[in-house]
Amino acid sequence: MRVNRKTLADPHALASRKRTRRFPHHRPIAVALRHHALTATVPAVPLGGARGLESEAVEEFERLGQFYLGKRYDVEREQSTEELVLYDTRDLTTHAVIVGMTGSGKTGLGIGLLEEAALDRIPVIAIDPKGDLGNLLLTFPDFSAADFQPWVDAQRAAEQGRTVEQYAADQAALWREGLARWGQSPERVRRLRDAVDMALYTPGSTAGLPLSVLRAFTAPPAETHDDAELYRERIATTATGILALLGIDADPLSSREHILVAKILEHAWDAGQDLDIAALIGLIQRPPLERLGVMDVDAFFPPKDRFALAMQLNNLLAAPGFEVWLQGQPLDAGQLLHTSAGKPRLSVMSIAHLSDAERMFFVAMLLNEILGWMRRQPGTGSLRAVLYMDEIFGYLPPTANPPSKLLLLTLLKQARAYGLGLVLATQNPVDLDYKGLSNTGTWFIGRLQTERDKARLMDGLEGAASGARFDRARTERILAGLGKRRFLLHNVHENEPVVFETRWVMSYLAGPMTREQIKALVGSDAREAATPVASAAGARAPPATPVARRALQSAPLLPPAVPQVFLPLAPGAGAGETLVYHPMLVAVADLTYANARYRVDTAQTLALLTEIGDEPVPVNWDHSDEVALQVDRLAGYPEQGARYAELTAPAADPRNYAAWQRALKRWLRENRPLVLLRSPQLKTVSALGESERDFRVRLQQLAHERRDVETGKLRRRYESQFTTLQDRLRSAEQRVETEAAQSRQKKIDTAIAVGQALLGAFLGRKRVSATAASRVGTAARSASRIGKESADVERARERAEALRGQIAALTLKFEQDVAALESAYDAASEVLEEVRVRPKATEIHVRVCALGWAPYRSSGDGRLTAAWSSGSA
Repeated sequence: MRVNRKTLADPHALASRKRTRRFPHHRPIAVALRHHALTATVPAVPLGGARGLESEAVEEFERLGQFYLGKRYDVEREQSTEELVLYDTRDLTTHAVIVGMTGSGKTGLGIGLLEEAALDRIPVIAIDPKGDLGNLLLTFPDFSAADFQPWVDAQRAAEQGRTVEQYAADQAALWREGLARWGQSPERVRRLRDAVDMALYTPGSTAGLPLSVLRAFTAPPAETHDDAELYRERIATTATGILALLGIDADPLSSREHILVAKILEHAWDAGQDLDIAALIGLIQRPPLERLGVMDVDAFFPPKDRFALAMQLNNLLAAPGFEVWLQGQPLDAGQLLHTSAGKPRLSVMSIAHLSDAERMFFVAMLLNEILGWMRRQPGTGSLRAVLYMDEIFGYLPPTANPPSKLLLLTLLKQARAYGLGLVLATQNPVDLDYKGLSNTGTWFIGRLQTERDKARLMDGLEGAASGARFDRARTERILAGLGKRRFLLHNVHENEPVVFETRWVMSYLAGPMTREQIKALVGSDAREAATPVASAAGARAPPATPVARRALQSAPLLPPAVPQVFLPLAPGAGAGETLVYHPMLVAVADLTYANARYRVDTAQTLALLTEIGDEPVPVNWDHSDEVALQVDRLAGYPEQGARYAELTAPAADPRNYAAWQRALKRWLRENRPLVLLRSPQLKTVSALGESERDFRVRLQQLAHERRDVETGKLRRRYESQFTTLQDRLRSAEQRVETEAAQSRQKKIDTAIAVGQALLGAFLGRKRVSATAASRVGTAARSASRIGKESADVERARERAEALRGQIAALTLKFEQDVAALESAYDAASEVLEEVRVRPKATEIHVRVCALGWAPYRSSGDGRLTAAWSSGSA
């Protein structure tokens, strides 16, 4: 097979070459050689065929970071071909739109695309306004009737005259056979289940996994706060979402409700404070601001009106069932995309049960969270995650400006740089903002309902072409003939569109799920699996409560050489309570870690708190607690009216503090190494402060990026070799045809010459003339050369066969290299090595080693409660 630039750019030309009988011994390799592989001719697996699950087709569409979408459909012949349609994962970073009327197969295409992402270990957040995407959790690799039975439609079974059990068996057989026809094995379904963690969330409901959306309006991270435009957008959309939940259509520029809520959020977030709904109600009544613009707050928004707004929020909070919005795991994009162990997660956000206002509020909050998460990621050219929305109607309209619109436009413009791909589906193309979707590189277009839909879609496609050649008339003809499960794929990364039929999905399409079905599907095991677990790297044990000692009315008298500090009192603590200062040993040290091999050169400040006993060894640093303390907030004086616990004798001896400081340095050297994690496979070390979960997530993304780079190198390396061999093979085959033609002509010429000579010799002449004799001799010599011509033909054929053998050998070598490249790397299961970097002994500087008085509240029964803070606020 010849693979040149024209062939690579033209899938039709490639297919026509592969359908010819010139190269019967060579398997097609187009999918491997195309830089943006869109189609490839691969034999489909026949139903019940002997090749079965180990077919070449199964191997082919699993490789090189591509999504198996279906097979090319021949519009002219109105039939499917055997050419697989494969979509390069990197193309999805420029986003995709799926458009098709009800019954076009739009949801099936979306589910198939998400299945492919899951198989490639790419995490997904899928917003499901219709309730169909929960079907992604219905994968049954054993294809048993018992697995299908809870999800089949009993009414449809009755209409067909079947019992539920019989109908479930029919569906199991239908799914097994349907997948087999498309080259998909039960093992592929099992790999889908194992590749990602699947979770079905139901915000505002306990049917599935609940999400805590209103527990706190979390202050955005520093990356968002430092970007002024993004920070303003987050404040505005959060305020709009809150007011939309109350049924208030608030314009950011003219609505005083919006301006007040936005200013309250800004004030709190500027101080790094999170807000919950109760705190927001209080701040609406008593704003932390004196003026809004040039006007006094009370003049701009009178107290009576603010009270009415606060009452609306309070009524919402007090409404029956509203507490569900406060339950479940926090709305955290990182947790929705990866488990606590770093395994990729496919998170379905089922919101079909919510009202329109609640849906808009949740979508706005979720998009805000995704946008903040995205900004914290490093840039990449590979696909890092997918955000899918099954029905975009109402969330990205051409004229109105709901809170979701600005967020979606921002994501469409900026997400590509971070490897986040958006897939937006709709059945109403006239209700999409095509100006925003001009940033979309891939369009999947199915059957449309009206001519208005088609005309509007043509305008959108023309705009998305961005100056490239767009054949409007041909595209209109194609769209007019599309049937169910057939889509026009328009990809800006390809030279021309392709029509294809979607593959059979691995998930059982049971339709929208009821509340009871969702409950049964999620179950208690899934609830536990989806619960976030605190990262071990970020965990910090609370300080031990000191031993209760007799309290004195005044501070003990100590020698001036005893260093003393007072821990800061927590805000709000101490009022109306008895404060008791307890003596502790507080130490703050700076440690420097340096290691050229692991590229470590950093410094850390460590604060420790421990008790001072009266045993022979009064201080044991092994029993100390790491705490968050700011040295500049340690006070030199106590709170008035406080009492003091008794002091042990060692704490009153100034000579001990120097000895404890020396012991601390030795202890820090041995017991406080910088613990990093290392991936033996990828030869990568975790970053400072990076948890194991975050490191595993980064490893998986790094594996994808390296695979994409190596795939490109592999294609380029083999392309020239295949091109050379194909050129030689075509020349050799042409030589075979030429030699064969010459041999045939030589035989004909020789037969004519011999016939003429003999005819002249025997037509009545008694003596053969010299000319006739010469003709007979020439004919005889020509006849003797026929054997040589035949030998030339045979040698040409041997040359062609030898080249076919070289192509076959090169193909085998290529496939072996691909298999080695595509060996699945699972960051969640790799055993990581611990790397310990000890601090330099000469670079351990103890800034504080002193008697620290820690304030505690003392209850009547003698229990102590810490009343001190880190001093960070």
